[in-house]
Amino acid sequence: MSKHDHPTEAQADAVASPLEHAATEGHADGASHAVSPGAPAVEADDDDGTPAELADPFAGGDDAKPVASAADDEIAPVGDKKWYILKVQSNREDSISDTLERRIRMQGLDRYFGKVIVPKEQVTEFKSGKKRVVSRKLYPGYILVNMILNDETWYLVRETGGIGDFTGSAGRPSPMLQADVDKLLNKSAVKPDEAPRLKINFKKGDRVKITEGTFENFEGEVEQIDEANGRVTVMLSIFGRSTPVDIEYWQIEGI
Repeated sequence: MSKHDHPTEAQADAVASPLEHAATEGHADGASHAVSPGAPAVEADDDDGTPAELADPFAGGDDAKPVASAADDEIAPVGDKKWYILKVQSNREDSISDTLERRIRMQGLDRYFGKVIVPKEQVTEFKSGKKRVVSRKLYPGYILVNMILNDETWYLVRETGGIGDFTGSAGRPSPMLQADVDKLLNKSAVKPDEAPRLKINFKKGDRVKITEGTFENFEGEVEQIDEANGRVTVMLSIFGRSTPVDIEYWQIEGI
């Protein structure tokens, strides 16, 4: 779509994705309850897809608005930026956000944009007996952008490779509720005095093998996961009886 071929309402509806439709429902529900369930799945840079705990960020505000006209573009107040959610290709969130920021600078539209964010959190995991801290994406397939919405900025975003569309109502971008923005940014913030959360790549029912300790080489089934303390309860067959054994999560491996 060229910069001068303004989309009609019918065309805007035509490009709306199923995820935008979900955002529309979240927007309607957000008007009465502020937030709604059903946030996108979580994904690490090598993540297992554990659901995020944050409330649905797709609930748009009551001040959702269509793309501004050219006249609005000329007088848009630079300080009136809002947060929008962009649907992007999964596993390319970082490179797409970098590309968008570069295009903003090249087009000289910095005054209309604030931050472009890939929401992440720091988690601790053990791999091959070694402890490491990794970044995990909170909402794979989405990035956030703080911007003033007008014709120029809308086209710049939509014409950036890897970006699908804005989330919103009836094909029109809807800004996030400020309460959801605050929660998400706080969750993404790195706190120096707070240890990264443990990441346990197992779930109830998984078959595992114990690699260290008294029950080394025993096989069993995960019964319970204590992520806060990094422990896993495994059901082992001991003397013909199913017995729960509580061990460190890094002492087991999947089979």
